[in-house]
Amino acid sequence: MADTSPQDVPTVLGPDSSFKGEISFDKVLRIHGRFEGRIVSPGRLHVAREGRIEAEVEVAAISIEGEVHGRLTAGDRLELKASAHYEGDLRACRMVVEEGAVFCGHVSVGPDALKTPSPGPSRGGNGHSAATPIPDAMTR
Repeated sequence: MADTSPQDVPTVLGPDSSFKGEISFDKVLRIHGRFEGRIVSPGRLHVAREGRIEAEVEVAAISIEGEVHGRLTAGDRLELKASAHYEGDLRACRMVVEEGAVFCGHVSVGPDALKTPSPGPSRGGNGHSAATPIPDAMTR
């Protein structure tokens, strides 16, 4: 997913913003602030480095630089940038993980990933140990 210029991002949750609830959008949403709830869209979600979300997300593509907790479904692609910290369960057709990204949870990636039911609850009682950085061998 190519980085988008500010004029290409019609919806922005700014760094001093906090939103709780459900949000939908058509093209791109960039979160610099805090969000809690549910996000559904045929578009792309970008969680900036300072962004923090706790949500159930169903979008076409996701790029994470900040902190995310919850269940993610990316119909096309999920990117975990080097500064990303993600805890939860995810399903995506494709996944890119940069060295330094932190991930803890269940993952299902591939063309059939969206056909299977999502793994159990995204938080609590899942027996996961503390989040650890993704090893070099698993990154590009």
